[in-house]
Amino acid sequence: MSTKKSSAKPIGHAEHTKPSEFRGLPGKFRRPIKLTMMGAGSGFTPQLVKDLALTPGNMGGTIALVDIDKKRLMTMHQLLEKQIGFLGADNWKFTATTDRTKALPGSDYIVNCIEVSGLDCVRFDNDIPARYGIDQCIGDTIGPGGLFKALRTIPAWLDILADAERYCPEAIVLNYTNPMNMLCLAAGRTSSMQIIGLCHSVQGTSHLLAKRAGVPYEEMVWECAGINHLAWFTKLEHKGNDLYPLLFRKAEQDLAGKLVDKTDLDLVRKDMMLHFGAFITESSGHLSEYVPYYRKRKDLIKKYCRPRYDGESGFYVNNWPRWRAEYDAERLRKLKAKEFVLGERSWEYASWIIEAREKDVPTRIHGNVMNSLAEGEGKLISNLPADGCVEVACMIDDNGINPTRYGYLPPQMAALCDSNMRMFDLGATAAIEKSKEAAILALMLDPLTASVCSPAEIKKMTLEMFHAEKAFLKGYR
Repeated sequence: MSTKKSSAKPIGHAEHTKPSEFRGLPGKFRRPIKLTMMGAGSGFTPQLVKDLALTPGNMGGTIALVDIDKKRLMTMHQLLEKQIGFLGADNWKFTATTDRTKALPGSDYIVNCIEVSGLDCVRFDNDIPARYGIDQCIGDTIGPGGLFKALRTIPAWLDILADAERYCPEAIVLNYTNPMNMLCLAAGRTSSMQIIGLCHSVQGTSHLLAKRAGVPYEEMVWECAGINHLAWFTKLEHKGNDLYPLLFRKAEQDLAGKLVDKTDLDLVRKDMMLHFGAFITESSGHLSEYVPYYRKRKDLIKKYCRPRYDGESGFYVNNWPRWRAEYDAERLRKLKAKEFVLGERSWEYASWIIEAREKDVPTRIHGNVMNSLAEGEGKLISNLPADGCVEVACMIDDNGINPTRYGYLPPQMAALCDSNMRMFDLGATAAIEKSKEAAILALMLDPLTASVCSPAEIKKMTLEMFHAEKAFLKGYR
């Protein structure tokens, strides 16, 4: 993470966080680039590659595909060659390998989309905690499922970063893999690489709020800060008018059962907004796992949780295997199809970061970075732990990632973020040190787990999960 000071205020409005217009920045890239995709078989890869090819002024370059699953790697390679052909972007070339040390040398950017263990542990992550009364919707960023995904993933992630330090130390690393906070935290504590964690919840939620408020997105002014999946829109205005009174009224109606739009439920986030004073970035399903209020009793789940990303019990575990099979089938279908639906450039941040840096035209994104600045220079979010990872506005230019200071979050919002960060702290420690004890303590501090289980139950459950997933947890003691 760069510690260059920026004079920019962390206000993510109109000009540079509205990629729904898909316009590019002025100028041309200064050079062809090399980008290495780790976990190239990921569903993110076609979109990120297309975004880069559609970036105005790009000079092409090499995209090195890396995946340990050779079959998925080869399929993705063929698919991307076809996609680039339909785009007419013949200035981009591909390589493919299962050996990252062959791909990393000369890389300017590394995109991390790895998935460790595939489908082998998803049922353990959900079903073992469920026997202890812990009801998860997503279970991949916090809670028992999120912790064990971190314990499986972080060792592989840190090995990748160690190789990057040897082969391309000046590269910028863009991480898309969950659990976002724990991966970025572990990296920030152990690696010299410049790393930023990227999510799409800020972009998606800011557009959602403009729609709910009935205002043009490009005219809405907002500030957002916190941690990944628990960042707060502390300012939300249109032409100088606060939009929250309107959103509060609508939320009160929705929670009273007077839904105007029955496709727009999102009851957990609306309830949190009413009680804590601001809207939060991630879906109600994710959010319900980050706080101790909504998933600890069946009557609360029935009252606040709805299908799919709105809080459905076991939503990911019951659907992820099917989704993965469908993704693979869709890729094969696209390879055989004569037509190729391309779409337009997306609001995923990767191509916008690369464009801003290569053109040296400052742009603003929201990313996950370490909260501490250089020694003696303070913190990005003043009332959150200095050694934690936060999600704030960042300016991107030729110097790379330049996080901006937010200042103080309202205390009730900071307190909820802090409670999650204490769990992430121990979770990252557990993965770095291969410590079962730190993992047990992490779940004792997890808000959802602690709302349901006693310390003795948490320890027993954690050890049971270690035993069930031992094939993917080598070296833990």
